[in-house]
Amino acid sequence: MKPVEKAEALRALHQAPEILRVINVWDVISAQVVADLPETKAIATAGHSIASSLGYEDGGMPLDVALLAIEAIVKATDLPVTADLDNGYDQPGETIRRAIAIGVAGANVEDRLKPFDESVARVREIVAAAEAEGVPFQLNARTDAIIRGTGPLSERLPEAIKRGKAFLDEGAALVFIPGLLDQESVERVVAQLGRNRVSVIGLPGALTAQQYQDLGIARISYGPLTQRVALLALQNLAKDLYGSGVIPLDLPALN
Repeated sequence: MKPVEKAEALRALHQAPEILRVINVWDVISAQVVADLPETKAIATAGHSIASSLGYEDGGMPLDVALLAIEAIVKATDLPVTADLDNGYDQPGETIRRAIAIGVAGANVEDRLKPFDESVARVREIVAAAEAEGVPFQLNARTDAIIRGTGPLSERLPEAIKRGKAFLDEGAALVFIPGLLDQESVERVVAQLGRNRVSVIGLPGALTAQQYQDLGIARISYGPLTQRVALLALQNLAKDLYGSGVIPLDLPALN
């Protein structure tokens, strides 16, 4: 598919009645393993996981390094790829232009709870850059109002809703709100922002994907947790091999 077609396909997945489940990947082989599953409709990169695999702290990976890693993933699959682009870096509009140039169909960009007007202006810049490229780019505009805010959740939710409304008004496809873990909070947010306008991260102890879908959430991703599961499997195997273990006989050749 061409870049415009991939963005349109991702938009259709966001607007579908079924929640879009994206399994986050961090390199070519993880992307291929996930893409080979018939259930996979789109690929999402995890910035934290890519950074960790390349020796950077989360949020500390240079843009050029991030784009090289993302480009390799884009080239490894025909599916739409939505990328984690941290906070959009110094020039978010230029960052999105470069992302579109390598075939990215959408992206997460986080506000890091910076001042409201500054955060809204950055979303506006991203949307304008995508429109200038002629691509219906799927911006999953993230607000950290819940996870970075202070005070009880009842006081953080209004800020998340305020920012979410502003981001959607500027043309974001979705609002990504990490920290929406319970039914009451999700219902409150969806009532204000609308069905199929919000995305979440799936965490241990949170609602299931089906429950989020029933409440009107458009998309669920899993951030760095998928890499942590893979690394735990590797560590457990290593412990076994240091003991009396052997490589399993039925190990598939996924790489």
